[in-house]
Amino acid sequence: MADHVQSRTTVPPAPVEDAATTRDGTPDGAGTVTVRPTTPDDWKELRALRLEMLRDTPEAYGETLDDALRHDEAEWRSRGARGTAPGGTFVVAVEPAGRWVGIMGGRQTDPDAEPMLYGVYVAPSHRGRDAGVADALLDAVEDWARTMSGTLRLTVHEDNHRAQAFYARRGYRLTGTTSPYPLDETRRELEMRRALNLSPGG
Repeated sequence: MADHVQSRTTVPPAPVEDAATTRDGTPDGAGTVTVRPTTPDDWKELRALRLEMLRDTPEAYGETLDDALRHDEAEWRSRGARGTAPGGTFVVAVEPAGRWVGIMGGRQTDPDAEPMLYGVYVAPSHRGRDAGVADALLDAVEDWARTMSGTLRLTVHEDNHRAQAFYARRGYRLTGTTSPYPLDETRRELEMRRALNLSPGG
């Protein structure tokens, strides 16, 4: 996951099912982004952003660019439907002009499982704490996760130090559990977890 000055207008995070959460989202502070769930009709934008993600940070995902290029419209519509699907959420950050600049998902595979963060990406132009896009997206996924569980879990590539630092700032801690990275089993993914009832510094 990539996390990349001006005064920022901060509003309380909206529930994922709300229409929008507005945050400062451009490097010069001149505009805003809207955070909202994805829909099947977003399939073209979702495809374009997914291909951008896989070109920018291929080691952050368990899918190759070649595999993504082979998916048809039905697959992308199915992915867009995750925004409001039972047991999950998928939220996107959109500029006023319509450009997608970030995305994050959450899923719970069964009622006894911890919710899992996945599919995280922020465009290079909107990375960093001052831009606020990664924080706004994670706020939305955490709000959803609180309705499912008291924790949110994620895995991050061992070499993705920027993402690890972002998650640590948000209160996620390494659990000590690791797993092979699916596309290169000589590398590891690190598990991190946050108790959502605690402040990030807790």
